Amino acid sequence: MFFGLFHLSFLGYVAVLLVVTQITIAAVTLYLHRAMAHRSLELHPIVSHFFRFWLWLTTGMVTKEWAAIHRKHHAKCETEDDPHSPQVLGIKTVLWYGTELYRKEAMNAQTMERYGHGMPDDWLERHVYAAHNALGIVAMLLINLVLLGMPGVAIWSLQMIWIPFFAAGIVNGVGHYWGYRSFECPDAARNIIPFGIFIGGEELHNNHHTYPTSAKLSVKWWEVDMGWVYIRLLSFLGLAKAKKIPPRLALAQEKKAVIDIETVKAIILNRFQILSRYSKEVILPVLSFEKQRVKNNKDSWQLLDKSKKLLIRSERLVDEKGKRHLKEILDFSHALAQVYQFRQKLMSIWEKTTLTQKELVEAYQQWCHQAESSGLKSLQLFALELKQVTK
Repeated sequence: MFFGLFHLSFLGYVAVLLVVTQITIAAVTLYLHRAMAHRSLELHPIVSHFFRFWLWLTTGMVTKEWAAIHRKHHAKCETEDDPHSPQVLGIKTVLWYGTELYRKEAMNAQTMERYGHGMPDDWLERHVYAAHNALGIVAMLLINLVLLGMPGVAIWSLQMIWIPFFAAGIVNGVGHYWGYRSFECPDAARNIIPFGIFIGGEELHNNHHTYPTSAKLSVKWWEVDMGWVYIRLLSFLGLAKAKKIPPRLALAQEKKAVIDIETVKAIILNRFQILSRYSKEVILPVLSFEKQRVKNNKDSWQLLDKSKKLLIRSERLVDEKGKRHLKEILDFSHALAQVYQFRQKLMSIWEKTTLTQKELVEAYQQWCHQAESSGLKSLQLFALELKQVTK
């Protein structure tokens, strides 16, 4: 029969497709990504087992393989060892052949051994989900055929390409190639759109790479993480618990004259948000002033007009051409060179992981003292603000 047990309208079939694919997306982002790979979320055993079973039916993905590959991606991001970096392999390769890259890396025994720890290892995982991962996909095809007939086969086909294209292709590809950056994390991750609804919040990829152990992917008030909506609902039902969310930058109400160890801890915790504020409150105002100063000089104005990204981007993400352009800018403007150097000094402090608490306090105090003596108002105000940072 052309139709199965249920004969639906066209919109009915569309609704079924949207529901089943959203369940799959929720399983990937909540179970595989946030709960398994990053341990940022605790799921009730019933929810975990349902998601694991559903992924077996709709993707055939093995939990250990997915989590191990994703952990390696974070550990080796944008290097030749990254399993799926468009910066290394090219956007077309990751976008269209993302699934093949996963399969290739899943065969790497060293990756599985080093990054696949702590994954489910019960009887079902060993004898069903991992041992016969293709069987679930066949079972899903038969279920769709019986329930919905030939339209069910079409829905099954779209189910099968949904995650490979949108997760393996769009998130891993476009998410490291195009979009906006709220934070200057060390890799090229970007937020594709601020409304992370279509792929369960995974669109907010820059936020995730900035705070990888956070169960919540939205940071700005105008960003929407659909996965977080699911987590809140499950939490209300007692079926989930978020272990960590992004820190919120706060300033002490009482003015501090010096930096103490508690301030240092708060600075390190909120370093990416502080870096973002430094760009907005120091670098961009100075850049705007410099552009205004040379507005009648076309060549100078154009030089500065193309400098925004170079002044706020991590050096490791700037190519040789960009570095040459950056040097031109810094040689041209003493003020921009000054605020850029202060930015680099600030970053270098929290990158020195071997410093003692006393040395960290002294380093930040020295940075603030030098900033206050710089003669640049925006830098002086920022130094005063840095002293007020609190948890």
